[in-house]
Amino acid sequence: MTDIRRKPRHRRRRTAVAVGVPLALTAAGTFAYGTDLGLFGADAQASASAATAAPAWATATADGFASVDALGQKGTYGGRDGKTVTVKTLADLEKYATAAEPYVIVVAATINMNPVGKEIKVASDKTIVGSGTSGQIVGGGFFLGTGVHNVIIRNLTIRDAYQGIWNDKDHDFDAIQMDGAHHVWIDHNDLRHMADGLIDVRKDSTNITVSWNKLSDNNKTFGIGWTTNVVTDITIHHNWFRETEQRNPSTDNAAHAHLYNNFLEDAAGTTIKSSYGNYSRGRTKMVLENSYFQGMNNPVTRDSTAAIVQKGNTFVATSGRNESGGTAFDPKTFYTYSLDKTTDVPALLKAGVGPRSNIGTAATATTKAAAATTLTVAADGSGQYRTVQAAVNAVPANNPSRVVISVKPGTYREVVKVPSNKPHVTIQGSGASRKDTVIVYGNAAGMTKPDGSGTYGTPGSATLSVQSDDSQVRNLTVTNDFDESKHQDIANQAVALLTQADRIVLDGVIVNGDQDTLELETAAKDKLGRVYISNSYITGNVDFIFGRATVVVDKSVITLKKRWNGTSAGYVTAPSTPANRKGILINRSAITGDVTAGSFFLGRNWHPGGDTTVDPQATVRDTTLSAAIKSTPWTDMGGFSWKDDRFAEYRNTGAGAGTASTNRPHLTDTQATGQEVADWLGDWTPSA
Repeated sequence: MTDIRRKPRHRRRRTAVAVGVPLALTAAGTFAYGTDLGLFGADAQASASAATAAPAWATATADGFASVDALGQKGTYGGRDGKTVTVKTLADLEKYATAAEPYVIVVAATINMNPVGKEIKVASDKTIVGSGTSGQIVGGGFFLGTGVHNVIIRNLTIRDAYQGIWNDKDHDFDAIQMDGAHHVWIDHNDLRHMADGLIDVRKDSTNITVSWNKLSDNNKTFGIGWTTNVVTDITIHHNWFRETEQRNPSTDNAAHAHLYNNFLEDAAGTTIKSSYGNYSRGRTKMVLENSYFQGMNNPVTRDSTAAIVQKGNTFVATSGRNESGGTAFDPKTFYTYSLDKTTDVPALLKAGVGPRSNIGTAATATTKAAAATTLTVAADGSGQYRTVQAAVNAVPANNPSRVVISVKPGTYREVVKVPSNKPHVTIQGSGASRKDTVIVYGNAAGMTKPDGSGTYGTPGSATLSVQSDDSQVRNLTVTNDFDESKHQDIANQAVALLTQADRIVLDGVIVNGDQDTLELETAAKDKLGRVYISNSYITGNVDFIFGRATVVVDKSVITLKKRWNGTSAGYVTAPSTPANRKGILINRSAITGDVTAGSFFLGRNWHPGGDTTVDPQATVRDTTLSAAIKSTPWTDMGGFSWKDDRFAEYRNTGAGAGTASTNRPHLTDTQATGQEVADWLGDWTPSA
């Protein structure tokens, strides 16, 4: 990171799950937030050691128009508030899908509809989700009638009601049909080979989102309308239409139809020929963005009474009508979203649509081990190893299950590195307090390495580096005690703790430093790296929570420190988030410190080396801000305007909180539903 006195100048550039998921992350329930310093008291401690929460897929919420509050419904979250049940028979699926109470229904087998064409009448407040890739519905589907609302259908294969007649006029056998339903999310399904539609959104159904599905081998694929009313609001994004003849979709009299990042493919040399792609009919207003059309006939068509606004679409080997015109709407007045590059869409969707193995299963991406191996460290020789690094070295490469390195109370002056080929490592202090066990060192970016091969650089200065997936640090203190006042002649970025991996838990820790205390990166720029920090204390002054990882700082205390010369000035965050990724989320925390009022920014936008492709993001929500925070809490870095990136607050309190303005953006209630902990963590549920 660059010190505030050494900001390089670059040209300015231009760019844009479950609500309140409780996560049981405190090991053995003994390191709850406030145990040492008593900040939030007994209630917070009890909350932190609650029972293991439901996995993220069971509490996930919709994006797009399904996330918009309307018709008395606040977003779409399905059966989140009910029990989770697993079904393997038609009778059980129908029993729970039609029940009055909410359910998360996990389909864990292939279920054959009897009779063929049967459509189960789904009731409100349901999540129906396939278990990995094993949940399949054959020969029928689901029907959502008038008034049915708050339904999620995810991760299923629904197929093969086809009756042998391609343009079938006699059978209405759909995969998913809606007649007057609202707030429905259809996500990550494989829909194919039905007697009528794969998806029919009919008769004023509204607040619908259809995302990350594969729709294939079908004639009348996806119809929207069947009414003269102009009511339907629908978002259709990241879907792969392959070998589908018509209705891709056909959108009739939709008030707002937002289609983006879809891939429509008519493969050469097959018997199925597309007659048209996206069709805006009647009085529809359609926005069509960053979609990719391959080999389609009449890829985009509209009626003279309808509107289509096209932005950033790509057409390869298409023919016939490709139309736009009229005035539509700005989707961002309804909800937030991010566009993937159009050129990336085919590969992205081929890899990402349809059922996923980590949705609907008891195990998430975190490797589950029957029992953890424990290695003990004690500086006095009473353990198996005297140093933490020696214990790390003893972990076998590519270890398949968790290894706990239990570190006895004491001060360990050493540099510790957990390499990428040693996943599932937990470094945990065994004392009663996180202050009892301390790992400390004092390297800085500008210091010369002992072998004379150059300077450490910012990442190389870290006291503790975690480069392996699914690893944890618990109940200890990590400090970089580099003395800036004695070394103003060198770059003084000095990292205490560095992560460069995915699914990292930092729980019940203290991370101490000055500039660049906590660096949160990924293994590579194109890799995902998620970090969940809870019940912890982080101290620093300049850019001291920074990097490109997807980070949640939850129920923690962020302490602002004066600089080496006694002045108060600094920045809490400096995200360098890749575009279309989540950045830094500070949630349910407190930002405080013995510094001058109005002297600290919440953050600034880091574009490493002038990188114009990044889109830094930081959100601070439901957090207490001391008077130290400036009334204009975000600022520019390196010649890039923070207003071109993603910075926001929501429901903060305290002397440092302020009202919304152009210089202090706040999320709306609707936007905030898409910036919760589970939205950051995705399919990963951190566990002890």
